[in-house]
Amino acid sequence: MNLENNQQQKDRLLVSYILCAVGFMGVGGLHRFYNGRIVTGLFWLLTGGVFGIGQFVDLFFIPNIVDEYEHNLRLKAGVSPFGVPLNQAVVASQVHRPTGNQLMVKLIEVAQSKGGILTVTQGVKFTGASFAEVEATLKEMYKSNYVKIDNDPNTGAVTYHFHEL
Repeated sequence: MNLENNQQQKDRLLVSYILCAVGFMGVGGLHRFYNGRIVTGLFWLLTGGVFGIGQFVDLFFIPNIVDEYEHNLRLKAGVSPFGVPLNQAVVASQVHRPTGNQLMVKLIEVAQSKGGILTVTQGVKFTGASFAEVEATLKEMYKSNYVKIDNDPNTGAVTYHFHEL
């Protein structure tokens, strides 16, 4: 957690204690509203801080309430407690996808590891290229007599046989 976040958390803690103190003057639950606990804040407001008892007990729980609120804010923002982005989507420009001859070489390497037989799905999985790119490349290789096309007898999937491997 960086210094700015630490200061924001201290500020939130101070404001929460001040709002809790206001509760002892008859307006309970403001600290709960402030920290996103709307339902219990409403209950505290309508019951005078659960007749003052809940308001007093909250004096000890405010640090946990603030921590939970800050944690939920970080999760909504997609950031871990340490400030690291969570579940960041991979941008297409960050991924190197083979094309043209590179894709052919990758497909040959994958087919060799699979005993000379390859499906489009396997090609996509191992190269990262799209289905259309893999299928077009395999068809081009078929037209050039580098592969033969067949169907898997069990699944019926179209298979490409690299007869030179």
